[in-house]
Amino acid sequence: MKKFFSLVIALMAMTTSMQAQNVQLHYDLGHSLYDDLSNRQSVTTTVEMFKPDKWGSTFLFTDIDYKKDGTIGAYWEIAREFNLTQNKQWAAHVEYNGGAGTGEAENGYSGNRYQHAFLAGGAWNWHSQDFSKTFSVQLMYKYYFVNHHTGYRPFSGFQLTEVWGLTFAKGLCTFDGFADLWYDPNVNGKLIFLTEPQFWVNMNKLKGWDKINLSLGTEVEISNNFVWNNKGKNNKFYAIPTIAAKWTF
Repeated sequence: MKKFFSLVIALMAMTTSMQAQNVQLHYDLGHSLYDDLSNRQSVTTTVEMFKPDKWGSTFLFTDIDYKKDGTIGAYWEIAREFNLTQNKQWAAHVEYNGGAGTGEAENGYSGNRYQHAFLAGGAWNWHSQDFSKTFSVQLMYKYYFVNHHTGYRPFSGFQLTEVWGLTFAKGLCTFDGFADLWYDPNVNGKLIFLTEPQFWVNMNKLKGWDKINLSLGTEVEISNNFVWNNKGKNNKFYAIPTIAAKWTF
């Protein structure tokens, strides 16, 4: 559920000076599909906000994970873009990532602060004339701060991000998502890959539902060296689907 507001909405907002938000609810199937992910969260909620202004735009989201007995962790990102060209196609991009989580231990529970990071670089944004097709790419320097909790030392790296959006069937269906590739010296191959394509059926395009901004669909979290399993390792490939609903404000 990480990191994307539908780029269709975001680029339209940049052009029309609108702002937009949505709330998503995802039932995660990872704990049912993989034996070594039995401790994975059951539900994730995501809140996203995008707001443009005369200098550029601000985007943020927060993911909160839940199990049967309550909230187990939260992660958020906030990003700011500054327009570099009059057509708003090129932009400078700065971003912060951070969060915290809990896990089960032999005598109860343990907490963990994620190693937070700062990113800075450039972005290129594109959309078709009717905004039914959108694409963005970002290439950024990424700095991880020291984490005294886990003992991880600070390090520098890079992150390549692509974001896409495709709306079709007269606006009834949306296929969007993002893909991240970033450097991390603590994993096999020193690279982490994560992509989260989403497919939505937009209910407000159905007859009589025009004022109901509900979308129903799914997300698939596809990753390598990203997901932490029951053995305390993040060294495998996983493809984890969700059953999802989204309300756009």
